[in-house]
Amino acid sequence: MPCRRPPRCPAALVSYETPKALVVRSGVVGGAHRALQLLVLAYFLGWVFLHEKAYQVRDSVIESSVVTKVKGVGRYAGRVLDTADYVTPPQGTSVFVVVTKQILTENQVQSVCPENEAAFRCSSDHDCHRPSPTLGSGLLTGRCVPYNRTLRTCEMRGWCPPEEDTVDAPVMLEAENFTLFIKNSIRFPLFGFEKANLPPPGSGTRLGRCRFHPEREPLCPILRLGDIARLAGHDFATLATTGAVLGIKIAWVCDLDRGAERCLPRYSFTRLDGLGHAPASGYNFRHARYYRWPDGTERRTLTKAFGIRFDVLVYGSAGKFAIVPTLVNAVAALTSIGLGTVLCDIILLNFLEGAERYKAHKFEEVPAPGEPVPHGSPTAAGTHGQCCSNTASPAP
Repeated sequence: MPCRRPPRCPAALVSYETPKALVVRSGVVGGAHRALQLLVLAYFLGWVFLHEKAYQVRDSVIESSVVTKVKGVGRYAGRVLDTADYVTPPQGTSVFVVVTKQILTENQVQSVCPENEAAFRCSSDHDCHRPSPTLGSGLLTGRCVPYNRTLRTCEMRGWCPPEEDTVDAPVMLEAENFTLFIKNSIRFPLFGFEKANLPPPGSGTRLGRCRFHPEREPLCPILRLGDIARLAGHDFATLATTGAVLGIKIAWVCDLDRGAERCLPRYSFTRLDGLGHAPASGYNFRHARYYRWPDGTERRTLTKAFGIRFDVLVYGSAGKFAIVPTLVNAVAALTSIGLGTVLCDIILLNFLEGAERYKAHKFEEVPAPGEPVPHGSPTAAGTHGQCCSNTASPAP
């Protein structure tokens, strides 16, 4: 029986749409369709599969061990220094400092003495009651005492005499020719793959005599300190004067499908503490050496050390072929190719001349068995989206 159009017919809930092949001989739409298909195919083949290697399963959890050793002997303030004097900490870790300049304050003892900073100049005891938990060399006693014949400063209790860190000090420029040996072992736990940055046998690199060079000796693990500063874009003498923090980055990006021997480290260098004109740039720290005086009092030598801190940073990932990501990305590629058809349908049915005629051929409503068949062939322009026809003809 014919349907009597209710306000909202639920027929759309039980309707089924099946694709209908419609051949349209249009150079514009046909050319756009092929171009979109080729563009999507080139993207998946060129970028997704070849560049990003989407056919691989990747392990970015890298386990790393770094051991360092600095070698070199230099002169400083009339003394000859070796690695035990200028390298700290001495354990050979991935973060260490090569001290290039030192300001010494010797024979300090616990006592009271006048401060030597301009911020603590005073004219009376009233000026010395300002709390200074972070300024100065000790705790203020509240007294204004003579510093010299013409100057008075606040008295403090602490290690005396206080530090004079504005004096000129020499720089150990010989450190530019010191060498750094880096032994780096890595492991990718997902694949159970292990490798070290030592030159492989047959590579032509003789460990102990080689020096790292980004082109001639890219696999040599022995680096000259001056070359590290230069490759980071800075002058070694300037860094040795003010101190700095340099990063030595070792990248392990491995394609295990090409063989373990092709998994090699790549070195790069950068400065981590900002440029020289940045606030609080440079690097320095203080440490003290304690000893007993003959009278039994404890004394110390305070050292303000300037130097270059080296941070060895290791990162990387490894990939290997796996069937699951290959199938997932292959299905995604085939699905994406169909987007060209959707876009061309939008152009064909809405923007080209004769769009209504294309709609009439593309969309057609077929009634269920036993329902009256409308006279002729209804098109989507008049019937698509309706639950029933406006008019019905008796069944033949």
